Amino acid sequence: MNYKNILSLFFALMMISSSSFGQSTYFEISKNLEIFNNVFKELNTYYVDDTEPGNLMEKAIDSMLKELDPYTQYIPESEIEDFRFQTTGQYGGIGSLIRKINEYVVIAEPYKDFPADKAGLKIGDKIVKIDDVLMKNKTVGDVSKLLKGEPGKKVNVQVQRLNHEELLNLEITREKIKISSVPYSGMIDKYGYIKLSKFTRNCSNEVRSALLDLEAKNNLEGLILDLRGNPGGLLNEAIKLCNIFIEKNTMIVETKGRNSDWNKVYKTKSNAYNTELPIIVLVDEGSASASEIVAGTIQDLDRGIVVGHKTFGKGLVQQTKKLNYNSQLKLTVAKYYTPSGRCIQAINYSNDNKVLPDSLRTEFKTKNGRSVFDGGGIDPDIKIDLDSIPKIIFSLMQKQLIFEFGNHYYSTHTKIDKPIDFNISDNVYEDFIEFINKEKFDFETSSEKKIDDLNEILNFEGYKEALHKSGLITLLKEEIEKLKQRDIKKYKEEISKLILSDLVVRYYYNKGRIEAMLKLDKTVEAAIQTLDGKENYNKILKN
Repeated sequence: MNYKNILSLFFALMMISSSSFGQSTYFEISKNLEIFNNVFKELNTYYVDDTEPGNLMEKAIDSMLKELDPYTQYIPESEIEDFRFQTTGQYGGIGSLIRKINEYVVIAEPYKDFPADKAGLKIGDKIVKIDDVLMKNKTVGDVSKLLKGEPGKKVNVQVQRLNHEELLNLEITREKIKISSVPYSGMIDKYGYIKLSKFTRNCSNEVRSALLDLEAKNNLEGLILDLRGNPGGLLNEAIKLCNIFIEKNTMIVETKGRNSDWNKVYKTKSNAYNTELPIIVLVDEGSASASEIVAGTIQDLDRGIVVGHKTFGKGLVQQTKKLNYNSQLKLTVAKYYTPSGRCIQAINYSNDNKVLPDSLRTEFKTKNGRSVFDGGGIDPDIKIDLDSIPKIIFSLMQKQLIFEFGNHYYSTHTKIDKPIDFNISDNVYEDFIEFINKEKFDFETSSEKKIDDLNEILNFEGYKEALHKSGLITLLKEEIEKLKQRDIKKYKEEISKLILSDLVVRYYYNKGRIEAMLKLDKTVEAAIQTLDGKENYNKILKN
C-alpha cells in the first residue's frame, strides 16, 4: 500500500458524500489529509525502526473506520477473495472447512463432491504439510491461503489420520467452489422446510427451485423458511425472495441515507409464485440484515408468522466502492425501513454504541393492524425461550472434546444409521464419558470461583487456616466435584445433541446433519404446531 492508495480511499469518501458537503468540510478534509500524508512520510523516512508502510497504513485505515460502525471496512487485495465468497458463495480452492486443534490445523468438514471430498480427506485429518511448507503452529488463516487458489491448479496436501502412523500424500486439483445457499430442503410431515444459510447471489432462485421441487413431489400445506443463523447478504436477493410470496408492485423495503441518492423505495417487480401458502419464518439472534428484511416484511404484510428468538437488529445498508490496487471499501450508506415504516437497527453507533431501550421503541402497525416495534430487531410473533448453556457444555465445546470424540468414534465405526433414524444410544454416551475421562476433562463452575474468592477473604481476615482445619472447605469442594460428575448425566440430552450433530456430518455431510437435528428442534416443533392449528394461525395474523 502507498500514498496513491490512501489518497484514493479518502477521495472515495469525499466523492460519496459530495452532495452534502460544503466548502468548510472540503477544507477540513484537505487540511487533515495533508497533515496525515506528512506524518506518514516523516514516519517512514525517519522512524528508528522499520515501519512496514503497508501494515502501518492498513492499521491506520482500520482505526479510522472503527470510529464509524463495524460494517464499514477496508478490504485489501489480500482479502478480496474472502469478501467475494461472502457475496457470491464461491471461491477457488479444495472445498473444506478447517479448524485449529493444538499445534495443527485439521479438516473440520469437507464439502460433498468437491475436491477435498473426492481426494478422500476426512474430518479430523491433521494437515502436516501443504506443498513444501510445514504446517506446525500455522494459523487457520495461513492454511486457508495456501489451500485456496486458481481453479485447475494443483496443491499437494500431506495429512495424518487418527490411528494411522503413515502420512497420506494427496494431490488435489482446486476447483471453483460454489456453496449452495440452500443446504437442505425437505418435508416435515405435510409441510415443506427450506433452510437458507446466506443471501448470496442467486439464492432467491435456489429457494424457488427448492419450493417447486417440494410441491412437485408432495401435497404441500405450508412452508417453514429457516433463516436462523443467517447473517444476511445482498439486498436485492432479499427483495426477490419476498417476491416469491408477495404480489407484484408491493413495497418490500425503503432505504434512507445522508446522500439523497440512497433514498429509495424497493418494490416487487414480478408476479408472485404463491400468495396463499401458509408460511412460518424461523429466526434467532443470528438472523441479521437481509434475513431481517425478509422476516420483517413477511410480518409487516401479515403474509406469514415469525417464530423463534429476537433477531440481531441490523438495519444498515452497505455498498462497496472499488479503490486502487484491487482493494475495496465497504461502507454504510443508508438505513432500511420495512413496509410498516420501522427501522430495526438496535445499536446507535453515532451515540456511544448505545442500544435503544424497550421503553423508547416506537410502535408501528402491520397491514392488519398488529403492533410491531422499531429499534431492536424483529420480535417473533411466537417466542421460543432460549435454553441457558450449562457450564459443562460450554467447556466441552471450548476444549473441542465433542469434535475429538467424533474423530475417535469415526476411526472405529464405518457406518451409522440414516440421519432421520440415528440417535445417541446409552452405549455411545458411555463411550463418550469414558473418552473424556481419559482426556482428564474438568471444568470450573461459578461456585468454585466463589470458593476461591472466599479463600482470599478468609486469608485476609485471618480465618483461612482455622476453617481449613475444620474440613468445611474441603468437604464443600468434594461435594461440588460430585455435582460436576452428575452434570455429565444430568445434561445427557443436551450433550447428546452435540454428539449427534458432530457424528452425523461425518457420514452424511451437512445435509444429513440438518436432517438429523430437525427431529430434536423445539422451534421447528412450534412451527409445525402453529401450521397444524389453522384457526390459530389465522388468528395471530388478524390480531
